[in-house]
Amino acid sequence: MTAVALLSVAPVIEGSMADEVAKAVAALDDFDVEYETNPMGTVIEADDVGTIFAAAEAAHCAVDGDRVSTVLKIDDKRTSRDRAREKVASVESVLGRPARSDHS
Repeated sequence: MTAVALLSVAPVIEGSMADEVAKAVAALDDFDVEYETNPMGTVIEADDVGTIFAAAEAAHCAVDGDRVSTVLKIDDKRTSRDRAREKVASVESVLGRPARSDHS
C-alpha cells in the first residue's frame, strides 16, 4: 500500500509564515516519509496512512501560535504501490508534455 497526502500547516498570523512553516516541514524528518514542499503545501508519501497521520500531527504541533490551520488530504491506495511521481507521469503521458505552464 502507498499513502499520498497533501498537508498544509500554517499559523494564523499577519506577515510571513515562513519560520513557522519551516518548523512544520522540519518535523516531518522524524518520520519514515518522503516529502516535497510546494507553494500550496507539502506532498507526503508513506507506506501506510497511520504514518501520514502521525507526521501530520507532529507538523501541526511544531507550529507556534494561538491559532494554527491544518488541512490534510489523503489518497490511501490500498491495492497499489504507485508513488506520487507516477501519478504526475500518467498525466504528463496523456498531455504529451510536462504538466507545467513553461512546457520545458
